[in-house]
Amino acid sequence: MSFLELDGLVKAYGALTVVKGVDLAVDRGTLVCLLGPSGCGKTTTLRLIAGFANASGGEVRVGGEVVSSASRNVPPEDRNMSMIFQSYALWPHMTVFQNVAYGLKLRRLPATEIKERVGRILESTHLGPLAGRYPSELSGGQQQRVSLARALVVEPQILLLDEPLSNLDANLREEMRFEIRRLHDQFRYTTVYVTHDQSEAMTTADLIVVMNAGRIEQCGTPEDIYERPETEFVARFIGGTNILKGRSDGSDTVVCADGVVLRCGSGRVSPGGETAVSIRHHDIRIGTTPPAGDGSNQASGVVERQIYLGSHRDYLVKLSGGERVRAVAPVNVAIPVGQQVWLHFPPEHCRALTH
Repeated sequence: MSFLELDGLVKAYGALTVVKGVDLAVDRGTLVCLLGPSGCGKTTTLRLIAGFANASGGEVRVGGEVVSSASRNVPPEDRNMSMIFQSYALWPHMTVFQNVAYGLKLRRLPATEIKERVGRILESTHLGPLAGRYPSELSGGQQQRVSLARALVVEPQILLLDEPLSNLDANLREEMRFEIRRLHDQFRYTTVYVTHDQSEAMTTADLIVVMNAGRIEQCGTPEDIYERPETEFVARFIGGTNILKGRSDGSDTVVCADGVVLRCGSGRVSPGGETAVSIRHHDIRIGTTPPAGDGSNQASGVVERQIYLGSHRDYLVKLSGGERVRAVAPVNVAIPVGQQVWLHFPPEHCRALTH
C-alpha cells in the first residue's frame, strides 16, 4: 500500500471542473512534483491534499486513512502536514529562532525540547548564525530557508510546497532547488511539490507528475518523462523538442507532410494513422553536406536564424516543405543565415507520440 493515495480525485466549482479524476500513489519518503502550466489543476490538487479545499469526488488517503472525500474532510490542522507557500509567511516581529519554534510552542512541547529541536533544524538548514535576526534582516533565500525549517521542525507526515521558489531571482532559485533536494535526502519526508518550472522538477523530484487540463498526462521519473514522453503535450512541455506530424505506413516509419520519412526508434506508431514524432533540438545533426544513407531520417532546408549562446549555437531551419525545425549544434558549427543545410534525425532519438 502506498503512503499517500489519490483515488479518482475530483474538484468542481459549480459547472467548472478543475481536477478531473486524478489517480496517484506515492510511497513513503518520495518527493513528487506536480508539474504543469497555470490552470492545469496542480495547486488545487495540493490544496485538496492539505485539506484547504473539499473534494467533490474521489478520495485522498494517508496511510490507508481517508482524509478527504465528498463526505469527509479532516481539518488541515489534524492532518500532520506542513505547507510552504509562495510567500514566506514569516512573522515579522519574531526572530528566526522564534519563527521556527512557533509550531512546537503551539504543540506545548517542553522548552528544553523546543530549544534542542530548533537548534538541530537551524544547523541542518545553515541558519544557526542567523537565529537572532528578524525576517527583514534576511535575504530572500534565507527567508525561504526559515520557512523550510519551520515546516520541517514539526516532523510532518507530509510536506507540501506550493511554488516555493517563485519569488526568488534566477541564481537563488537554482541554489534553493539543490537545497530542497539536500534536505529531502536528509529527512526523507513524503513531499508533494507544485511547480510550473521543469528545471525545478527535474532537479528535485523522485517522481514527476505532468498535469494538463485537470488530468495527469504522464507520471514517471525525471529520466522517463524527458527521454520517453508519451504524449505531444508532455514532449513539448518538458524540454525543447520538435514535433513533426505525418502518417504511418504500418511499420515504425512515419511519412511527414513535407515528404520527410522518419523511422522511429521508440514510442507507439499508429498503424496507418496520424502520428506525431518528437525529436529533441540537441539530437538533430546539422551540416552543409547531405548525410549518407537511403534518404530516410534526413531533410534539407535553409537557415533562417542562428543564435550564439556561448555553450552552443541554436538554429532555426526552414525545410523545403515549409516546416520549421530547431536544432542545437556545437559552437564550432557556424553556418550563416541563408545557407542550405541538411538535417539528420537519428532513428534512436525519434519517438512516436499519441496526440
